[in-house]
Amino acid sequence: MTTLPATLLYTPGKLKILDQTVLPFETNYLTATTVQDVYDAIRKLQVRGAPAIGLAGGYGLALSVGQTYQNVEEAKQQLRVDAAYLITARPTAVNLATIVNAIVAVAHNATTLSDLRSVVENEIKRLHEADVTQGYAIGEHALQVLGTKRKVMTICNAGAIATAKYGTALAPFHLGKERGIDFSVVACETRPLLQGARLTVWELQQAGIDVTLITDNMAAYALATQQIEAVIVGADRIAQNGDTANKIGTLGLAIVAKAYGIPFYIAAPSTTFDFTCATGDDIEIEQRATEEVTTVLGKAIAAPTTSVLNPAFDVTPAAYITAIITEKGVLQAPYTTSIKQFEEELV
Repeated sequence: MTTLPATLLYTPGKLKILDQTVLPFETNYLTATTVQDVYDAIRKLQVRGAPAIGLAGGYGLALSVGQTYQNVEEAKQQLRVDAAYLITARPTAVNLATIVNAIVAVAHNATTLSDLRSVVENEIKRLHEADVTQGYAIGEHALQVLGTKRKVMTICNAGAIATAKYGTALAPFHLGKERGIDFSVVACETRPLLQGARLTVWELQQAGIDVTLITDNMAAYALATQQIEAVIVGADRIAQNGDTANKIGTLGLAIVAKAYGIPFYIAAPSTTFDFTCATGDDIEIEQRATEEVTTVLGKAIAAPTTSVLNPAFDVTPAAYITAIITEKGVLQAPYTTSIKQFEEELV
């Protein structure tokens, strides 16, 4: 796989975060030394992608326990406070809560400050390595699912820079490139923050993968006329019944794909499943700032008094999803049954 800048680089007391708000024009790293630094980077989308923000939150807790404390109980109490705070940075993506809660759980029995720091750092390191393994496995399963399909549409960026390495929706393209399989990817620009145009196109170009950029309102035209054989997207939260929250615009792609008989796939690791959430109706949808819509790359495109609706995500009902590709295999309808079995296998 072509080497891309690492999303997160941790050394004790310091987390370097690839600033994805300035890509593809600059490659800069932010340095976080406090929980607040990590919270701000997540909130501002300097680190984004559900798996990556989960890992960033975990590293934020490593920074938390690295501060000065009188005793281990004080440190554990602050760890719990910081975990709850970090989860509020992006409420829709469940990976953040999954990872920080996992770290709080393993830290519970630490008896000394040294032990606490070691336990937390070892757990986030394990989770980071697990994300690499999961991305690779998702790519393998996705290649099998796609079969001979070579022209594929995606939205947002569910790639290497949204994860620890391989990505989710983009993983089969990276693995395919390594094996001489040539995909042609159609990338939706992904308004309002252009993650498709800025990040996915750049990532695939860096890897030597054929990619064509379209505006979001061209997607139906492309699906109707451009011989696209599949749509594959990532996810931020998957409910028990298969309803899936992902970047705004995903629902529209799913509806049009179904109308034209084009398979629509979700690619996501187990950390993206919310086994306590019954349906998509229970998923909180993050609402973001007006300025994200009224400006593009800092330039105003609408009057500052314009009323704006700016949800970061939408929910695609399970009925529109052909399959959900995970690190453990491929889940198919009825999703209430297959996701329940998937949950049991993870225990």
